[in-house]
Amino acid sequence: MFPTIATALLAPLFLILAALVMALTPGRRPATVRWLPEAASLAALLLSVAAMAQLLFVGPAQLSLVGDPIAIAFASDAISATMALLVAFIGWIVMRYARSYLDGEAREGRFHSLMLATLAAVLLLVLSASLPVLIAGFLLVGAGIRQLLLFYPERAAAQRAAAKFSAVWHAGDAALVAATLLLGLSLGASSFDGLATAAAGGLNAGAQLAVALIVLAALLKTAAFPVHGWLTEVMEAPTPVSALLHAGIINAGGVMLIRLAELVQASPGGMAALVMLGGLTALFGAVVMLTQSAVKTALAWSTVAQMGFMLLQCGLGLWALALLHIVAHSLYKAHAFLSSGGAVQAVAALRRPGPVAVPGLSAVLKSFAIALAIYATMATGFGLVTGAKSAQALALGTMLIFGVAYLVAQGLADAAPAALTRRTALASFAAATAYFGFQLIAAAIWGPYLPAAPTPGALEWALIVLTVVSFGFVAFAQALFPHWSHHPASNGMRVHLANGLYLNALLDRLIGGFKSARLQ
Repeated sequence: MFPTIATALLAPLFLILAALVMALTPGRRPATVRWLPEAASLAALLLSVAAMAQLLFVGPAQLSLVGDPIAIAFASDAISATMALLVAFIGWIVMRYARSYLDGEAREGRFHSLMLATLAAVLLLVLSASLPVLIAGFLLVGAGIRQLLLFYPERAAAQRAAAKFSAVWHAGDAALVAATLLLGLSLGASSFDGLATAAAGGLNAGAQLAVALIVLAALLKTAAFPVHGWLTEVMEAPTPVSALLHAGIINAGGVMLIRLAELVQASPGGMAALVMLGGLTALFGAVVMLTQSAVKTALAWSTVAQMGFMLLQCGLGLWALALLHIVAHSLYKAHAFLSSGGAVQAVAALRRPGPVAVPGLSAVLKSFAIALAIYATMATGFGLVTGAKSAQALALGTMLIFGVAYLVAQGLADAAPAALTRRTALASFAAATAYFGFQLIAAAIWGPYLPAAPTPGALEWALIVLTVVSFGFVAFAQALFPHWSHHPASNGMRVHLANGLYLNALLDRLIGGFKSARLQ
């Protein structure tokens, strides 16, 4: 069993050694920059692939250096191997991009050293099998990202972004440290396996408080409402940093929740908080994203919305789907950030579009009815083949199908050509089929290692209904937006939303961001 985890741990070791070598040549165009950063990240990727292969043929493995209550352990299982492979792949892509992007910078070698060290810290984090190792990973990642955000230290905006990131990120670290101490005292465990076993017997008051702190840490590290502001300002760093942060590091809070799924699910209050704040963050981020004119800022708000939706999935107990969401979002967002410059040029080169088909109220009502009918048909078909679905999974699918309803509405507009109507209909069927198909795939890969969604009680049903209605209302309003977008009230609301309802400014005041900016 030991070789499996040994292979996995070699990946961050290679990155750390390469980072130390790069630190010796921190200036412009060091000799090693032509091959070492990319070679080290490729080696980490190949080692992660080898660890995944060993996992498939040999089985999971765990290395425990110190046992409970303060455990130091690493694991190579379906969840950690998936995340390690994902991080290593994105890291390799980002390092390839950074080689040309940073070419000729005055501190080019230092940048690559920091990137490699941060990648190593993320790999250690996802391979952790105990809270102390997880905390160490979070601390190292936070230190690396702060230095990368300050790569242009003369910029006041970069200093403000770094200060804001550090305040929120390390507040999450403090909450996680307190939770670890409480769990050690109340349950006598800090390893993930030990906590899962202890949670099966119920949680006492100390453990319940610890879960609340864990949820708080996850909210802080995923930029949940209302402390989302730091994530929208990290574009002050070079683009490779934005890609790594939005495609990988921002998911760390979700990975923590998934690794502690049995413990978190044993706390109804913690699950309810994830549903409420996750759903609110998803809706808030999605609405604000639509008001942004800058591509990278819009992508940042998209990440806020996606992280909120992932937290919502965790709160509903759909752990395998939450992990699938992390994988899919990471790949999409890395590509989106690294190709953002080319996307701007491509849009600028397009011819001016013709008239836009605007659906009326009747078309919107029909589209929602059609989308829900498609979803009900697909749900029934998949249910007959695979068995009953959980209420949480069906509710989540209903929220997703509201996006399909918006698509159908465009095809039903009076000015829409027949070809558009056919395409939207086909896309609607494809989206509904993909949801259930990917759900089956996620359940098959990760489901055996994660708890099943709990049977909803009165509180859970109330939250499910509230969430579905809220998402439906926002989708309905978005579909009708062209009809009321020119109203003076909507113009004022757009300004407020474009500024994120000024919550980021309040956070600036709390951490002294305005003061530090004025002193520059």
